[in-house]
Amino acid sequence: MKQRVIKILSFAVLLGSNLNAQTYNNLFRTKDRMDNLEDFDLKKFSYGFFLAANNFDYKMNLSPVFGMDGSKSLVESKATYSFGAGLIGKMRLNEFMDLRLEPGLHFVQRDLTFNTFDHVNQYAGGTNYNLPFTPITEPGDEMINKIVKSTYIDIPLLLEVHGDRWYNSRPYAAAGINYLVNLQSNQTSMDDNQQNTFRTTTHNFGWSAEIGIQLYFSRFKLTPAIRGTFFTNNELVSDKETTPPYWTPAISTMQTRAFMLVLKFE
Repeated sequence: MKQRVIKILSFAVLLGSNLNAQTYNNLFRTKDRMDNLEDFDLKKFSYGFFLAANNFDYKMNLSPVFGMDGSKSLVESKATYSFGAGLIGKMRLNEFMDLRLEPGLHFVQRDLTFNTFDHVNQYAGGTNYNLPFTPITEPGDEMINKIVKSTYIDIPLLLEVHGDRWYNSRPYAAAGINYLVNLQSNQTSMDDNQQNTFRTTTHNFGWSAEIGIQLYFSRFKLTPAIRGTFFTNNELVSDKETTPPYWTPAISTMQTRAFMLVLKFE
């Protein structure tokens, strides 16, 4: 009986040791583990698409005459959330660098508030900065709050620098230049803010910076990333000289800045 108990205990110890070794190998052994899509990044060209959640806002420098009341800003910009989508084209340059072209379409809305009326009315008689005008003492909501809708065709050219692949992931950083066309700019419209039409430039330029991590699955590569895009040109199209200086004369420069959460599929 005693010998039988000893045999059973010995068998249990051996079985437990074997199970522990197998569990350790399955969870932590990496030497012989196969990587997903091992040859994917060796291709000269590859393609994909992306989806983006966006936050677009305006960075504004206000006129000290019409846009500021002492240290108080009279024009405010409210960022809104939007979405975008686009295509990916990648060219492999070497082991650590890729060139990416990622044209996309972004649907954007921003809300501008002009609290300029009481302040600007003191210049109704005309100054070196404006012609005489009839003051508006009771502005309507459409005069104070301007909804600026934009549809951007964004064409960024990015240089990507990535580190070594760590099994099924690889970190990277990218930067580059953008050409952006605003399909809803109203730049050529004959109306301006007096007719409730806010005008911006159609053709724009900017730069982008991005960081992310590439995750390799059995059938595709998923890349979550954060991107910032910053316009370099002044997007503001001035109102007519005969329009009271409640709106665009209150703004010296206006440039888009955008932050995006991007999901790429390749």
